Amino acid sequence: MIVVTGGAGFIGSNILAALEARDAGKLVVCDRLRSNDKWKNVAKRELADIVHPEQLFDFLEANRKHVQVIFHMGAISATTETDGDKIAANNFSLSLALWKWCALSNVRFIYASSAATYGDGSFGFDDDWSIDHLAKLQPLNAYGWSKHLFDRRVARKIQQGSRKPPQFAGLKFFNVYGPNEYHKGGQQSVVSQIYPHAKQDAAYQLFRSHNPQYKDGGQMRDFIWVEDCVDVMMWLLDTPQVNGIFNVGTGKARSFIDLASQVYKALGKEPKIKFQDTPVAIRDKYQYFTQASEKNLRAAGYTRAFTSLEEGVTKYVQHFLDRPDRYK
Repeated sequence: MIVVTGGAGFIGSNILAALEARDAGKLVVCDRLRSNDKWKNVAKRELADIVHPEQLFDFLEANRKHVQVIFHMGAISATTETDGDKIAANNFSLSLALWKWCALSNVRFIYASSAATYGDGSFGFDDDWSIDHLAKLQPLNAYGWSKHLFDRRVARKIQQGSRKPPQFAGLKFFNVYGPNEYHKGGQQSVVSQIYPHAKQDAAYQLFRSHNPQYKDGGQMRDFIWVEDCVDVMMWLLDTPQVNGIFNVGTGKARSFIDLASQVYKALGKEPKIKFQDTPVAIRDKYQYFTQASEKNLRAAGYTRAFTSLEEGVTKYVQHFLDRPDRYK
């Protein structure tokens, strides 16, 4: 049995599709479906159970002998969320409780961290998870802080020789895009937000740069196709001896202009881009550049190449967004 927290979410549902394709065992989703179309993310999957987060530990105790791996993707992932208590409870305390349960139950634990832990990038994007290096990082929002707090706790536990899961891996996902993100509203990838404008041959407004080092639309991110993220996790599943905290990004930063243009091109249209001021509420927390270091992941033995922005965006648009059935 494999449990995927946040399994009805974006990355979680893509993990389930990959696990089902390899007939990995009984698949259990822990998530809140609520009243939107989030259920469609898992509508094609054969699931052993769907567990509400409040019943998770009762379920785990009842199935202790059967659970082999927990993919912990469940979190409050909105970078705009301001309720610190809610974020701490969901993103830190729950993660800590799951770590403890996995350590005591001899269950493998693969969890989602985030590139938001790097803050404005002043200290680089090196996935060095030593105590001293992690202490330097300064996330810009509560979401990034909560993910960083758990990474630091993991690093401290390993340094102290505390009991740990038989395999643990924290994954600092960079800017992920791909199918099954539609329930995320304004937190969807820019690809998904641009598509309806491009489809109608209308202009899309990117944020204007408020940093003299970057042209309008020249802000850069490490955009990564969701299937690449899943491939890393399937590799971890196949290599249980690998432990640590790893960046999951392409290692190649690209501009928002590049990204937006490719959405139009995937539809056979000429790009139409305009600019608007970055909202004042997020302007001082805005990242102008992110780029993953692949050092740790490659050193651990991962050899597969990452999908180029052009290929990934074209796949997303032509195989999902521009089809009647957008779901994986």
